[in-house]
Amino acid sequence: MDEQKVIEQLLAAYPVYQYGFFQSKDLDINSRVREICQTECERYGTSWSCPPAVGTVEECREKIEKFPEGLLFSTVAEVKNILDMQETLSTRFAHEEITVSVEREMRKNGLDVLTLSSESCAICSSCAYPGAPCRHPDRMHPCIESHGIVVSSLVEKLKMDYYLGEQTLLWFSLILFRKR
Repeated sequence: MDEQKVIEQLLAAYPVYQYGFFQSKDLDINSRVREICQTECERYGTSWSCPPAVGTVEECREKIEKFPEGLLFSTVAEVKNILDMQETLSTRFAHEEITVSVEREMRKNGLDVLTLSSESCAICSSCAYPGAPCRHPDRMHPCIESHGIVVSSLVEKLKMDYYLGEQTLLWFSLILFRKR
């Protein structure tokens, strides 16, 4: 089975804007990304999908290395005002549903996956972290940056778009995979 061909066929069923395949060993993983999470993100230390709950950068690197191949894909959302965070974030749910569906299809096709997505998980109105286990570990996707991955570097390597204008958002998901 050619995994990439199978994945390309299943992606055709979804409104995916762009995608690219890569080798996980070629990912740019940098602890500086984690430092930015810690100093600039309000979700740091409040969610199972964010640091420190996802593990150290080195532990994340070890998880990543268990999956030799990866898929990065993007979806597009239009907004009236990109500075309106409520409007902007409301467009993310459609992207996350596509991510869940693509992940499910990849599993059905005999692949083990590690899925990372955009932003912190927002399935629950209040995360159980740190007092209780995640309520939806089968649906919760840590954010790409939580693992120290430099998304802009990968987007550039794959010759994908990163910016489409002031009223257009690009949401990204990264799915690492291996044969079961």
